[in-house]
Amino acid sequence: MHVSTGCLLLEQLILEYAGSIGDEVKPVDPLIEAGAQVQQILNIECVSDFSDAPVLNIQFRYGGTLQNIAVKLPVMLNKFFQPTEMTSQDFFQRWKQLGAPQQEVQKIFKAKNQMDIDVTKAKLLGFGIALLDSVDPNPANFVGAGIIHTKTTQVGCLLRLEPNAQAQMYRLTLRTSKESVSQRLCELLSEQF
Repeated sequence: MHVSTGCLLLEQLILEYAGSIGDEVKPVDPLIEAGAQVQQILNIECVSDFSDAPVLNIQFRYGGTLQNIAVKLPVMLNKFFQPTEMTSQDFFQRWKQLGAPQQEVQKIFKAKNQMDIDVTKAKLLGFGIALLDSVDPNPANFVGAGIIHTKTTQVGCLLRLEPNAQAQMYRLTLRTSKESVSQRLCELLSEQF
């Protein structure tokens, strides 16, 4: 197919990830005229837990020259969270059940920003977790629960975030039924504070 100057010939649109992300990409007209825009909607399914963002590879010809652009998509494991409400009794019962060393990840870190209760709540809710009120004996602590949904399994997640305003530090504890999920969620969430 001949491509005139200013037109793109879209050769491939590929979502690459090592088996942990399923995708559905609709075909796009291979010729895009100069100044035109094409919207591409991706339906992404979590097949299993993952740690790196999926990469969208776009190959096209411009002026007869093959171009390749790799774009990391803003899709992390927490995008597949379902917030889960539970009572204090249910939370502590489940917390004890997830007591094996490989199920818990804890990180103590310095606050990157000013410690604000409303901002912390908003970040936790935005992360996808349900905040549970009156569960922790210390009212300054944040407790949450959620389920990561994948194609083959569900991973229950419990969280406790303990702010120390005087020291400008946090202690984050995550317990899940899968070690790799605990690790990844702890990494992602600690970056928020």
